[in-house]
Amino acid sequence: MDFAWNDEQAAFRKEVLRFAKEELNDDIITRDKNEEFSRELWVKCAKFGIQGLPIPQEYGGGGADTLTTVGALEMLGYGCKDNGLIFSINAHMWSSEIPIWQFGTEEQKRKYLPGLVSGGLGLHAMTEPGSGSDAYSLKTRAERHGDCYVLNGSKTFSSNAPDADVTIVFANLDPSRGPNGVTAFLVDKGTPGFTVGKKLHKMGLRTSPMAEIYLQDCEIPVSHLLGKEFGGQAVFTSSMEWERICILASHLGAMQRIMETCTKYAKERKQFGEPIGKFPAINNKIAEMDIRLETGRLALYKAAWMKSQGRHPLREASIAKVYVSEACVQSCLDAIQIHGGYGYTTEYELERELRDAIAGTIYSGTSEIHRVIIANMQGL
Repeated sequence: MDFAWNDEQAAFRKEVLRFAKEELNDDIITRDKNEEFSRELWVKCAKFGIQGLPIPQEYGGGGADTLTTVGALEMLGYGCKDNGLIFSINAHMWSSEIPIWQFGTEEQKRKYLPGLVSGGLGLHAMTEPGSGSDAYSLKTRAERHGDCYVLNGSKTFSSNAPDADVTIVFANLDPSRGPNGVTAFLVDKGTPGFTVGKKLHKMGLRTSPMAEIYLQDCEIPVSHLLGKEFGGQAVFTSSMEWERICILASHLGAMQRIMETCTKYAKERKQFGEPIGKFPAINNKIAEMDIRLETGRLALYKAAWMKSQGRHPLREASIAKVYVSEACVQSCLDAIQIHGGYGYTTEYELERELRDAIAGTIYSGTSEIHRVIIANMQGL
């Protein structure tokens, strides 16, 4: 395994970092406070090519492999402090673009992908009030009526829902089959019977919109079936494999930014006549930040490299997901401790980093679920 970036990748990473620092950090404290999603910044990212990174060029994307995509998203997280925006981009890419690219008909790909990579917004709706980690126990139902399907049910924790142009809805087409009856459907914005409910207010990632979704006799044409009938598990599993590898790449960038912020502060802040970085209680925390960053980077790069080789790194993706998400939370806690009382204020922005990081241990499968997956791979 060689994780060294070639000249083209290194230049692209550098350009992503420049773009993120210069274009994506305006009014983040205000937008976080007001829970504002910026469509303007979203479009900027699309024009730069972020949303289209892994999508083939024939559909308007950049055609990047998984490792290159991870490298770019790492730099996005390093340069951009708007973790909510980055989360929305990831939710969009892995839960709408990838399923359509991998399971859609040619007609569906050409209808949806060019718009999604150029500024449109998509999501998938899987989680329900009664089904979270047990995703396939969903209650939303689909019935075939001639040349259409009729959907009924509700979804929650649906990222991007308030602004989405298309939603991939998972519903059970045959409850007698249990999880094997789950099927995926494309539902366009404005479809009768499809309603976006109340906005959900979150502890962190406040600049990423989230809402409930209701489906009441929502009728969609047969042509909006995504993949095959009863093929929902394959669609969802493929989406999650991509997501669990790529969604935490930006955490690596954030961890590096936070470590550098703490190092600078430790050199400048003096107590007892010396920079606080001279004290083991402080410099050991920074050393641990560096250890976590390097270890997390290697775990995530390995999973991305395996995906780029055409393999299915289920175990490696789960290991990276658990480690990086929990490491990021710990680095945020250490950063606040290093800054003392200042770290607890909104002005220094570290409290927001912590609030945003905590979600990483929950979305895309909780840490507990991923530990189950890892243990199962050992035959337990």
